Amino acid sequence: MTQTPSDIARAVLTTEADALRRLHDELPACFDAVVALLLGIDGRVIVSGMGKSGHVANKIAATLASTGTPAQAVHPGEASHGDLGMITRKDAVILISNSGETRELADIIGHCVRFAIPLVAITRKPDSTLGRAAQHVLTLPDAPEACAIGMAPTTSTTLTMALGDALAVAMMTKRGFDKRAYGELHPGGTLGAQLLHVSAVMHKGKELPLVSAETPMPEVLLEMSRKGFGVAAVATGGRLAGIITDGDLRRNMDGLMARNAGEVATRTPLVTRPDTLLTEALGLMNMRKLTVLPVVDGEHRLVGLLHIHDALRVGAA
Repeated sequence: MTQTPSDIARAVLTTEADALRRLHDELPACFDAVVALLLGIDGRVIVSGMGKSGHVANKIAATLASTGTPAQAVHPGEASHGDLGMITRKDAVILISNSGETRELADIIGHCVRFAIPLVAITRKPDSTLGRAAQHVLTLPDAPEACAIGMAPTTSTTLTMALGDALAVAMMTKRGFDKRAYGELHPGGTLGAQLLHVSAVMHKGKELPLVSAETPMPEVLLEMSRKGFGVAAVATGGRLAGIITDGDLRRNMDGLMARNAGEVATRTPLVTRPDTLLTEALGLMNMRKLTVLPVVDGEHRLVGLLHIHDALRVGAA
């Protein structure tokens, strides 16, 4: 019976899923020791491999670096022509080779041995040249490749990448690497916008429409018009005492011009903090149907004003 492409795809996914379950059940006993080793170095984690393993090495290094572990991928061919200088005694090296006999890794192995640089192997053959040279061997299950001829790196690269993810997540967890730290390393694009804090986009200083409780309403209206936010913040002794919105104006139309700011303001407005994630503040504004949100510090001093358009402008929604 002829297999459809969907049949082939399901067979591939089944083969790789079965191998991942084996890796889960047969997680190398030295995994904890490897994490401790990598957490304890003063330098970087150098990751290398040849061919498809090299592509996986690049991904593992990038994942480590983005989750708080300084890391760099080094191509083994370039290493043999001068880039060995990138690998120092302060570093640790992860070498990837399914067979453990990849010739192009020989110079990096020799460099690690010569300068006592910690070496971790990811391989299916712990008794290989690479496995024997390494201090720790993260052994992959001897699972079949998923390709039609059983030779192209498919299952083995999936296992290696998953093991790299496991290392990165274990290390970021042990480091206490949180969203704030993640955001500092991801300032660009939609992801960066989602990890921005209110302080990054809020208006502050002379931009703020600020009045005192005693300010007559005609002056309040002028301040609201000058600053263009449609609100005025009422402050007493530097602390936020209330806010005046278009809704407050409508509710106090009778005799409005004879009143002062303190008599018209909403006394307990919803506020946020400068270190609040912008996405959280935006969610609060959407839920309460607000266009502007005062930003206060720990002592309730007004330090900024967040407008919904600013959050949308940077792609936080």
